[in-house]
Amino acid sequence: QVRLVESGGGLVQAGGSLRLSCAASGRTFSSYGMGWFRQAPGKEREFVLAISGSGGRRYYVDSSKGRFSISRDNAKNTVYLQMNSLKPEDTALYYCAAAGGPVYSGSSYPKDYDYWGQGTQVTVSS
Repeated sequence: QVRLVESGGGLVQAGGSLRLSCAASGRTFSSYGMGWFRQAPGKEREFVLAISGSGGRRYYVDSSKGRFSISRDNAKNTVYLQMNSLKPEDTALYYCAAAGGPVYSGSSYPKDYDYWGQGTQVTVSS
């Protein structure tokens, strides 16, 4: 069992930055691939980016390249999402998720993740 707790969300002006954190419980954090997703009101949950258990591989989608980055500190059981040049359309509830299993390929599908946090709200004003 892995418990995930996100933090760092808030209200920011367009063009600003935020760093989200996701703290995980458990002693096998490095064995989980970690993803960040977001969900805006009335929309489906959307993949943002992901990182392998060792941190050696990162997975992006076009909308997150260049502005967002992901990192992890396995000694602290924490994964981070750095968001720069924020836009109003980035407004959403941001979730971190953990995927177990022997092979992790940075899946963008929520169904491939075993554990989820409660989310942290990011609101970007214009």
